[in-house]
Amino acid sequence: MTEPGVETATLYRQVGGRETVSAIVEAFYRRVESDEHLRPVYPEDLEPGKEKLKLFFEEWLGGPRAYSSKYGHPRLRRRHFPFVIDEKAAGRWLRYMREAWQEAGVDADTQAAVFGRLGPLARHMVNAGEDVPRGPLGNTFLQ
Repeated sequence: MTEPGVETATLYRQVGGRETVSAIVEAFYRRVESDEHLRPVYPEDLEPGKEKLKLFFEEWLGGPRAYSSKYGHPRLRRRHFPFVIDEKAAGRWLRYMREAWQEAGVDADTQAAVFGRLGPLARHMVNAGEDVPRGPLGNTFLQ
């Protein structure tokens, strides 16, 4: 527990804030664009997804809450139901994400903290062979 008035460092600040998050997402999407298995999981236009992922990571890492303000509760698994995600896709997603974090120069300790959470999250997105609603998720603002 921290002393009153003492702010703890967030992962967002540890990684370098918005600039580093943007570099990570851009590096990640460069890898996705050339992957024959993972690319079909993504929509044709990657730009909206890049922006959404940047906002999500900023908030998820403890930065500005712009994602929730704009899109509501993340509900990540449900948001991914329209896309058939298998184990191979989740594994490649994690590999490309790790490579992107390394390319952005994020230190090993911070990466370990992040991927301790990202690994289980990526595996939680696997939905291939499941009977899930494949339509897009509507309003996610919690009442």
